[in-house]
Amino acid sequence: MTKIRIIIFLITLTFTTSIFFIVSLYARGYRFDQRKKKFTPNGLLVIKSDPDGAQVLVNGDVKTATNATFPLFPGVYDVLVQKNGYLSWNKRLVIEKEVVTQETAHLFKSAPSLSAVTFSGSVNPSPSKDLSKIAYIVPSSLKNSEEAEGLWIMEIINLPLGFSREPRRVTDGDLIASSFLWSPDAREILLTTAKGSFLLDLSKFTPQTQRINIASQKEKILEEWNLEKQKRFKSQVSKLQDELEDIIIRKTKAVIFSPDEDMLLFTASGSASIPENLIKPIPGASTQKQERNIKADQTYVYDIKEDRNFWIIEDKITLNGWIDYDLPKESGSKNPENANSKRSLSWFPTSRHLVFAEEGKIVIMDYDGTNRQVVYAGSFLAPHAFPALSHDRLIILTNLGASSTPTNLYSLSIK
Repeated sequence: MTKIRIIIFLITLTFTTSIFFIVSLYARGYRFDQRKKKFTPNGLLVIKSDPDGAQVLVNGDVKTATNATFPLFPGVYDVLVQKNGYLSWNKRLVIEKEVVTQETAHLFKSAPSLSAVTFSGSVNPSPSKDLSKIAYIVPSSLKNSEEAEGLWIMEIINLPLGFSREPRRVTDGDLIASSFLWSPDAREILLTTAKGSFLLDLSKFTPQTQRINIASQKEKILEEWNLEKQKRFKSQVSKLQDELEDIIIRKTKAVIFSPDEDMLLFTASGSASIPENLIKPIPGASTQKQERNIKADQTYVYDIKEDRNFWIIEDKITLNGWIDYDLPKESGSKNPENANSKRSLSWFPTSRHLVFAEEGKIVIMDYDGTNRQVVYAGSFLAPHAFPALSHDRLIILTNLGASSTPTNLYSLSIK
């Protein structure tokens, strides 16, 4: 009887161990090869999409529908995700054995819709540093009453069903020739007109008759704002490796952290080389082409978690959200030396995409510079395209191609 129990125990142990071993192989991507009669190592591709239910093609062959996980032999694959009514997502992926590769395809409408957000005209729209608000000028005209003209603020916070907060006026008057500058905390605006400089509290309306000229304090205010910005910036870059922190501080002219602060978008001011292997390699990290040798006036994205640097675009461009208080401004939140640029880049709220606006079109691309999708091709006043925090729309400045009509802000529905 004792021998039988021992035999049963050994059989059970062997069976359990075998099952556990097979399950572990399966989880690591191994699959049984019928021809070779053995388990062969594969990689696993985890593919998701927003919205889901999209068709997944690998090297032109239909594989499955999102969201899904499936094995692939080690190698290079062209992956296409498509869904009716949406632009297709595609990327070349390198699959490695026993490594899980994860991708999320954000799909955007192939026929986006436009709806007006302002109706009395909008001039010089400018986003706050965190892109949660847009300030703009409503010009004086025969059609606009005195109750409409002035400086206005619109909040574009996360409201998936639309804007429940109406734009509000901060101050009145004919401000078409004025300039303004956001404070670092987006609670104040420094307005400059021919009559002087005025610090406006955005929580209330200040009529022009009650505005106080602080021209004599303007330089001091800008110095204080610059110190506040630098303090925040140093806190952010202090989390980087020393070699990278030094490059970001000395060799960049504009830097914008992604909303989750796992990546940074920057324009180089000079040449430098980002050292290799600043962190231990991570399994499943991006296999897209890197560019660790940065050059002046080129714009890049650095992935902090994976230690990978990607080239995005060349030549001067406005990075929305970057404010340089060291130099004189003639606009709201633009890079001063690029104030007249007709191109801009913004982080999309996913922290994995960039919004690129230029004359005649708006592109959303993956953070590594791949999968560039034209989400809008039409009339708008470049580079004024700003992402709303609801992930489903952009705010653009356009007159819909009618030169006799004043420009207004429109919501472009892309999801």
